[in-house]
Amino acid sequence: MLNLQARVLPPVTVHIDTPSHARVYDYFLGGTTNWVVDREFGANVLDQYPLMRRLVLAHRLFLNRAVRHLMRRGIRQFLDVGSGVPAIGATHQVADEYSAVAGRPPRARVVYADNDPVAVAHGELLLDKYGDHSRQVMIEADIRDPVDLWQQAVDTELLDPKEPVGLLLVAILHLKQLDTTGRELVPDAVARLRGLLPTGSHVAISHVTDEDITDEIRASLDGLKRIYDASGSGDVRWRSRADIEALLGDLRPIDPGWTSAIDWRPEETGPSAPAISFPPSSGAVIWAGVGEKV
Repeated sequence: MLNLQARVLPPVTVHIDTPSHARVYDYFLGGTTNWVVDREFGANVLDQYPLMRRLVLAHRLFLNRAVRHLMRRGIRQFLDVGSGVPAIGATHQVADEYSAVAGRPPRARVVYADNDPVAVAHGELLLDKYGDHSRQVMIEADIRDPVDLWQQAVDTELLDPKEPVGLLLVAILHLKQLDTTGRELVPDAVARLRGLLPTGSHVAISHVTDEDITDEIRASLDGLKRIYDASGSGDVRWRSRADIEALLGDLRPIDPGWTSAIDWRPEETGPSAPAISFPPSSGAVIWAGVGEKV
């Protein structure tokens, strides 16, 4: 495995005149924690490639179902990596909604992690105003340094490193994570995080795939990649289904295994989940699955 600790990572730079992945994602979800530059970029993307809003909502739908299912399996602490701004159907909202419907007091603890300092600052403000500091916190951490990310999460004292964790890697792994040599760090970083998790933990992944899709969808994905790569906020990478599935390593897949995000456990859909549908020929554009560490 790549020695991530020995590599110097390029810094994360945020400029007010450059769109941010995290804030644009918030815009696509209908949130208000974004700037003019983010809204202009997002509107341009939707104007050229309206598929993007469906992709974002499909990721969010999977998050909703995965969190609910992990709650059902007894998971009560979550690490949401690359969370962006925790609003509009965020992990703690889904978990608390699940408990409320079941007639139980809210118990789930959530650590949100993102490497965009502006998104982190916005997230902290939202959690200050609407959250519960005894159960939710946001940290500035980078998936490219998984050991530091995990240590920061544990240091919050919201995560018990001896108890199972729900690690959420939703709509994040398509963003290229490079070191100073230009090497892609995603597979090694995810493997390191898997290794740090205690037994009984679960990892949920959703990722855009460019395999087995229609020519129309492929053209949209190609265009989205071009516009994001040129935005100055970071490059994206689509992966094959096999490459996405490999990110779970030797974790045991839970039913129904790998499938399209919109087909993953529809019975778990919560009342606040976004409504989303794809044409049958393009529904598998987001490949999703959950694995358990045994």
